Amino acid sequence: MLKKNYPLTYSSWNEDEIEQINKVIKSNQFTYSKQVKNFEKIYSKYFGMKYGVMVNSGSSANLISIASLFYKKKNPLKRGDEVIVPAISWSTTYSPLQQYGLKLKFIDVDPETVNVDFIKLKKAITSKTKMIVAVNILGNPCNLSEIQNICKKKKIYFMEDNCESLGAKYKNKFTGTFGQINTMSFFFSHHISTIEGGMITTNDSELAEIMRSLRSHGWTRDIINKKKFGINKKRIYENYEFILPGYNVRPNEIYASVGISQLRKLKKFIDIRRKNFNLYQNIFKNNKIFNIQKEVGVSSAFSLIFIFKKKFSHLKEKIYSDLRDNNIQFRLITGGCFLKHPVKRYFNYSVFENVKNANYIHENGFFLGNAPVDLEDQIINFNKIIIKYY
Repeated sequence: MLKKNYPLTYSSWNEDEIEQINKVIKSNQFTYSKQVKNFEKIYSKYFGMKYGVMVNSGSSANLISIASLFYKKKNPLKRGDEVIVPAISWSTTYSPLQQYGLKLKFIDVDPETVNVDFIKLKKAITSKTKMIVAVNILGNPCNLSEIQNICKKKKIYFMEDNCESLGAKYKNKFTGTFGQINTMSFFFSHHISTIEGGMITTNDSELAEIMRSLRSHGWTRDIINKKKFGINKKRIYENYEFILPGYNVRPNEIYASVGISQLRKLKKFIDIRRKNFNLYQNIFKNNKIFNIQKEVGVSSAFSLIFIFKKKFSHLKEKIYSDLRDNNIQFRLITGGCFLKHPVKRYFNYSVFENVKNANYIHENGFFLGNAPVDLEDQIINFNKIIIKYY
């Protein structure tokens, strides 16, 4: 019998994660300490990066990343600088940019991949452009090496928001490794889950040190190369010294210990997700009603995207009603088109040409959940429910 209930999210935990939590409890060390530092080393090594800086969420990872670029000694970002962003992403891709006074230039997305339209992005770059933020949407890589090359050539900062796409690959290289700063999220539904939690990776030692300070009150305690920051005083006791206007977005030891356990399982998790993803592609690649997401590189298959073809968009309410009646959960693709949300009034922004594809996807797209569990029954049942409309 087919399993009709199809939630958006499933737990990826088992007794391993509970055991790690119990070890932390027995240690009586809960706040940022050895487990966090250990996870940072293991994580950065896994993805071939020099430095990892863990924080309490993917959103905080974006915030600390943007902030760090304002405190570089050479060529820091300044308020009013222009940053290019895709029109579709989650809200906290954009919020730190607004909070640090940057001017956003929105670029439309490719209707097939749902990632930023690379041709339009190239056209949109001017002498005013100081940064590009690339977002890999729901497991699907952008044209990362091409964007990286443009940024190097034009001396533009490149940030890769990889919060939805951990473990994906582009040209045989992991996503989340192409930017000068790269961010990941470990929220419950994501590829690995640490309850909450996020990570920033970089190969820039200065940025790594700045981020370590920013995540912990802006103090010097967590800076490794203190002499580089002019901290040479000998003290007879611990003295607080604040050098940056920081935050407290540190993770705790439970997050990190669970992260170590989850990272060991990442390949297995993605293999199962991709099995579900391949079934989705096989069933729906030529269907009459929907367009599905075109894969770029090797997707880590965060979720299963459906976009109504214009001829069948009038069926939305009927199909959505059928999904609700059959306990099939669905959501707007990522956060939809950001410019459709009222919060845009707080932003300094421009739109390059138009964002008609992002607008269409916002109104006519949805996604179903994917997870490291076998969803064959759920995906087949979804197809049986909508097949009457073919």
